[in-house]
Amino acid sequence: MDQFRAFFQLRSILLEMEQDLGLDKLAQSEIDIFLAARSLTENEGDVVASDQIRNHSLTKSIAQATYHRSLRSLLEKGMIKKAAGSKSKSYVVNMNPEIVLKNA
Repeated sequence: MDQFRAFFQLRSILLEMEQDLGLDKLAQSEIDIFLAARSLTENEGDVVASDQIRNHSLTKSIAQATYHRSLRSLLEKGMIKKAAGSKSKSYVVNMNPEIVLKNA
């Protein structure tokens, strides 16, 4: 199997997973920010700083304005929320986003 065929198959599987999870309802920048934040947390309630998300390999190439607009959109959709009692820009990831996305 050539590399492009393998790449196509992987890409197709990823698109199917995004649809199954409801992530296809989000912009690509929102998906990347959500997945970056999720990868930086292990347990429900874990706090992740905006700088950590911003410096993740999935989000480094997102323009600053797009990053902030997408982050705000994820907050409005309930995919992430501001960490309670945190003065800096820290967030908690919704560990059950499929519930939020199903109702979107």
